[in-house]
Amino acid sequence: MRDLLTKRLSGYVPRLLTLDYPEAAVLVPVTDNHENPEIIFTLRSANLNTHRGQVSFPGGRRDPEDHSLGETALRETHEEIGLPPEQVQLIAPLSQVMSLHQILVTPYVGVIPGDHPLTANPAEIESIFRVPVEFFLEDNRERTDPLNFLNNTFYVPCYRWERYQIWGLSAVVLVDFLNAVYDAGIDLLEPPRGD
Repeated sequence: MRDLLTKRLSGYVPRLLTLDYPEAAVLVPVTDNHENPEIIFTLRSANLNTHRGQVSFPGGRRDPEDHSLGETALRETHEEIGLPPEQVQLIAPLSQVMSLHQILVTPYVGVIPGDHPLTANPAEIESIFRVPVEFFLEDNRERTDPLNFLNNTFYVPCYRWERYQIWGLSAVVLVDFLNAVYDAGIDLLEPPRGD
């Protein structure tokens, strides 16, 4: 899996937003099963101040002690789901995104062992779940949400997996990953046919 991701992302140029906002980083954890890779998501606790009860990738705000945003993603992932940094092979960053709370988020793709035990930090995470990449490549979206950002409208898919809804910022990051690695061709600038 690492070789595939490294090859596909080696020529990828992430979009950087030249905005002066607080920074955060998230990890897009992909399991190392080449035949059936899965992406790990979290459901944030209902007790949090921001994004409560929403599906997200593990991650959070950059601390002053973090030497890089990659380090932020690894540290936060360890805190939230108990995955030690040495178990993650960071591959490359994806395009930056802006949260509704004006946080500049840099996602990093990382390969993780599919069998490493994950433990939710109950102060931040209600549950951890995984979804096969293949599910998203079929683009069986539940709906499409029009989101406005910097005078543009983006048509962001919302996917349902079991009881979880993957939408908003997490879906934007997910689509960027699918398009960069798998040539999924999911266009956020045009509404899908039939909508």
